[in-house]
Amino acid sequence: MKIADVRDYGAVADGQTLNTQAIQNSIDACHGKGGGRVLCEGGSFRTGTLILKSNVELTVVAGSRLLASEDLKDYQDLAAPGFTPGQGHEKSQNALILAHDAENIALTGRGEIYGSGLAFYDPASADKFGKLAKPSTPRPRLVMFYRCRNVLIEDLTFSESACWNIWLMKCENVHIHRLKIFSNRRMRNVDGIDIDACRQVTVSDCLMDTEDDCIAVRAMQDLYDSPAVCEDVTVSNCVFRTACNGIRVGCPGDGEIRNCVFGNLIISDSARGIILQNPKVYLPEGSTGSADIHDLLFSGITITARLSPVWLYVEEGIRLKRFSDITFSDIQVVKSGGPFVIEGSPETLIHNIALNNIQMKTSATESLVLRHCAGITLTNFSVRDGI
Repeated sequence: MKIADVRDYGAVADGQTLNTQAIQNSIDACHGKGGGRVLCEGGSFRTGTLILKSNVELTVVAGSRLLASEDLKDYQDLAAPGFTPGQGHEKSQNALILAHDAENIALTGRGEIYGSGLAFYDPASADKFGKLAKPSTPRPRLVMFYRCRNVLIEDLTFSESACWNIWLMKCENVHIHRLKIFSNRRMRNVDGIDIDACRQVTVSDCLMDTEDDCIAVRAMQDLYDSPAVCEDVTVSNCVFRTACNGIRVGCPGDGEIRNCVFGNLIISDSARGIILQNPKVYLPEGSTGSADIHDLLFSGITITARLSPVWLYVEEGIRLKRFSDITFSDIQVVKSGGPFVIEGSPETLIHNIALNNIQMKTSATESLVLRHCAGITLTNFSVRDGI
């Protein structure tokens, strides 16, 4: 394998020098020679947006760091055929590491990718709890990959992102393993990994402590000029801590989400453990929804939640194509402040939900809420006082 050390292309690991062009030159050189590995080793490399290209592996070696520039002028937006984000979700479509229509790409190493997130917030906007207001200017994500194939992300630490850490869009054959993702809870909308309209994705052995959702599985139809389908996703052997939700699946304006498995997980210190939430606030005016969500399995999961451990919800007036065939097995709710909720709407019944071997401790006055649903199967659902 061809190896390019970014220092050989002029990069300086002093945490001050802007190395964007030097690192990009090393990526371009590897790509031009048919592929290879780009090494960031020996210190802290400050950089703006990098474009990862086919057959290139970018490796941040243990003890080294990619340090995100604090200046928005050093970032590029994702611009690619078929991607129509307007101003983008969370008003941003830029990132530290971008790729589109690339194949055989990788981010690896035991080093750190540091987002310099607080630089994009106004410290004077903090509320009495120290939480900062959402900025009006774009906030860079750390990684955005669009329509890429054969993607590997492993072993790295992602920290201090200003927005979502990793956003995968219309990608196929993606493998994410052994990541550590840490978010500053003073910031806003700092998800761990957003898997959007992707196929054949595995996420395993990750440790996350996030301000927002640890894992979000979506199919954001409004971003693309072709049908958005998210399918064949597995998330396993992970530990999640979050100020928000451990796992989010879908929103009412999505396309189709199907054939996804979530297993052998610990979700702790969360507001809610698992949510499939469909409120009107996520839809443009006049829309009643479009999501088609079905054939999901959640098993072997331990949840501690301040609110509901599991929340399946459709607001009245929302009409989804389908919301059905979801199984929850071997779920242990260590503690919750709210009930296990399955609540459809008059327009969208939630169908065929199996609850098998659920052990739940809760301080809520209600333990299980079922409304506007049909075909609910309960096997060994036990509840104890969680006070």
